[in-house]
Order: sequence, then structure tokens, then C-alpha cells
Amino acid sequence: MLKQELHLKLAQKLSPQQIQLMKLIQLSSQELEQRIQSEIGENPALENAGESEPQSDTTLDDERQTIDTEDIDIDPYLSDDEVPAYKLYTNNYSADTDDSAVPISGGISFHQHLENQLQNLILDDEAFEIATFIIGSIDESGYLRRSLDELVDDLAFTQNIFVQKKDVEQTLIKVQSFDPPGVGARSLQECLALQLRRKAARSDRAARALNIVENAFDEFSKKHYQKLMDRFGLDELQLKEVFETVSKLNPKPGGPLSGIFQNTHILPDFILTIEEGKINVHLNKRNIPELRISNDYKEMLAGYKEAAKTTKSQQEAVLFIKQKLDAARWFIEAIEQRHQTLLVTVNAIVNHQKDYFLTGDESKLKPMKLKDISDEIQMDISTVSRVASSKYIDTPYGNKLLKSFFSGGMKNEESEDVSTIEIKKNLEQLIAKENKQKPLTDLALAALLKEKGYTLARRTVAKYREQLDLPVARLRKQIKL
Repeated sequence: MLKQELHLKLAQKLSPQQIQLMKLIQLSSQELEQRIQSEIGENPALENAGESEPQSDTTLDDERQTIDTEDIDIDPYLSDDEVPAYKLYTNNYSADTDDSAVPISGGISFHQHLENQLQNLILDDEAFEIATFIIGSIDESGYLRRSLDELVDDLAFTQNIFVQKKDVEQTLIKVQSFDPPGVGARSLQECLALQLRRKAARSDRAARALNIVENAFDEFSKKHYQKLMDRFGLDELQLKEVFETVSKLNPKPGGPLSGIFQNTHILPDFILTIEEGKINVHLNKRNIPELRISNDYKEMLAGYKEAAKTTKSQQEAVLFIKQKLDAARWFIEAIEQRHQTLLVTVNAIVNHQKDYFLTGDESKLKPMKLKDISDEIQMDISTVSRVASSKYIDTPYGNKLLKSFFSGGMKNEESEDVSTIEIKKNLEQLIAKENKQKPLTDLALAALLKEKGYTLARRTVAKYREQLDLPVARLRKQIKL
């Protein structure tokens, strides 16, 4: 039986302004600069105060009163698909972004470098199209991650070029002859082999290394020294030369060229200075413009108020202007609230890790979790996470990611709180000083750490070692010369 019932419940819903604030908090300084430029371009009611006339004393105190108009028509400003500017976002930096630092010079890209070499080959039209497609399929590291069968299918479906697998393979061999050596490889083994083939004719070391890489790559990568010496009839000196030869090869041939257009320069979001033992932190607002609401739009709205009766289209024009003014006001308020939130959060982090910032000694970093800062500043833990995840702070010891100051902790033998960062630092030092002919196992490392006052299980040592990107003992072993 159908019936109607009334239910009451409490629910939390985020307003557009709250959503906008959360997105702004998560942006880095560089991204914020671009976001502001995008908003200025999308919302004519928002202006850069440094590029326009000083703001007048016109106010909007009475803007919410009934507005009548007759003489002013701004229908060209109206659009059926108008979207509030605060909902828009782009990852591309605008051409007019003010950035006085140019950290990397320009040049040709990795794929352009390959295409330039392609022009020097004598190929028929079909082979040229295949080679161009192969180059486009090579990733930024210089590898071809697709199989020959997949390339044949892609050529047929996307380029309407029907070829045999052997035709693609022959063209790939020509592309693999390009510089940098190793480009177009389908695996690390093939990448190393391509580089060694260019050296094998003039070097016995390279010839031996090529033989091992092509026929015993699994044993080579796992450093089974005795198996390699027995199988290829090598002594320790010759095997050491093989490993030295391979270690000088480039496992990512596309790396140096593919990064030409990647701006790896870090623009810090905070700047920390120490003066007479006192820590000062402030936001880096170098290229962030000062925003204000357009006087023209304020005066336009005031003009509507003084006008006579309105038409329907002019009422829509009034609504358009009010929406743009509201969006501009929301955006300015969100930017200011973002600055306040960031300053409160970073000051709490700096105060918690004051001993480190005064000395630069990583051993003085204290255990710190997101919840610790969240409780201190009385904000949601997700807000702290957004601030810390992508923000850098410029310190006397270099640019540091805020997230790197957060870590778990444990009690040492003296019942003092110790950060996992300090433990990892000691672990890294132990591995750096070990005898490379007899590297320390995780169990041995756990025993040495215990002597230093850190009682850890073997699996915990293994976890920290993996986080430091250090291999197991067998893979750290080196041949004694």
C-alpha cells in the first residue's frame, strides 16, 4: 500500500564557496597565479588592482534593492551557456603570467629531435608514416611500450594503413638507430643491448657485456656472480668490468631531452628566515596580483538602480552583472581565507619542529601527524593535508616539502619520542658504511639499530629500506677488485 511519510534528517552539504576554497588551498603558488589569471579572464567584474585605476569609493550597500532600468542594454554580455567563473579551472599557464625567473632555457622536444632524424632516412611514403607513428608511440623515457601486434592494429584503425608485422619491425629497427642510443627499446634489456651494440665492435668489455645482457639478463640483474662467471668463463676482474660498463649506460635514453620543456624549478609557497634566533614565516606573494571588484560594473549596477522601468532582457542583464559581482567577491574572499589558512597551518608546523628549523639537524625532527596539527589549529584534518601535500617552504637549508616534516614515531630505550625520519637517516648511514663485499642483511641492520637505541623488527627495517629505495643485501653486493 502506497503512503506518504515525512522524514527529518541532518546532512552536511558543501556550498560552492566552500568547494572553491578547498580547491584554492590545494594549489601551489605557481598554480594559484595561473588560477587568478584564468579567473580575471573569465570574470570581467574582477580586476588586477595593479593594472587599473585606483578603486573608487562606490559601494554596493543598496545593490540588493529592487532595480529598474530602461535605457541601458548590455545584451551582448549575456550567454545561455554562462558558467560561474569559480567553477572553472585550467592547468595551463597563461602567456601573461608574471614570472621574473626563467629557470630553464628553451629548445626542441624529445619527439621533435627524433622526427628531425627521420627526415634523413630514405623511406617510401608508407614506411615514413609507420616510422612517424612509432615515434609518436615512444614515451618520455624513450621506450616503446606497445607490442608490434598492437602497433599493426593501431595503424589500421587510426591511420587506415594496413601493413604486416614484419614491416613494422623493420621500420622499428631504423628508428632504434636514432640518437640517443637505446631509444625505441621495448624493455630495459633491449635498451641496454642497443647501446652496447654500438660499442661492441671497438671494445672487448662492451662485447662481453652485450653477450651477458642478451643471454643471461635475469642472472645479471639479480647479481648471481658465480653463475655468470661459470657460464661465460670469466674471472672476477672481467665480470667487474662488465658491471662497470653497463652501469655507465643510460636506462632512460629519453630522459635528458624529454625534460627540456618541463619546468623543474620549485617556487616555494612560504619563506622562512631566522633573525637573532627568532623564526619568521611569511607567504611568498611575489607574482600574486592584488584583486578588486571592477568599478565599471559597480557603476553600471548603480545606473540600473536609478533608471526607470525594465524590460525582460534588461532584467536578465542585471542578473548577469550581479552574478559576476558575487563571483568576484566570493573569489577575493576565498583568496584571503586561503592565505590565512596557510599561514596558520605553516606556523603550527614550524612551531612543532622548531628545533629542526633553528639548527637544520634532521635528527631533531619530532614525530608529527596530520591530526596533531589539525587539533592544534582546530581545523579539519583534510585541510591540513591539502596544505601540506603540495606546498614547499624555503628555509636556510633548502626548499622543503611540508609533507616531509610529517612522520610517525616510536619510543627509544630512554622513552624519548623518536621520528621515523631520524631512524631512516641512521639506517641509510649504516648501509652507506657497510662492507660492499659482505653487505648487511635486514636482520643485521636491525641488530645495529638496536645498539643505537632503536628497537625494530626485521620486517620494519625492510619496510624503511624499501622506502629509501635501497635494494636487498644481495643486490648491494659488489665484486672485490
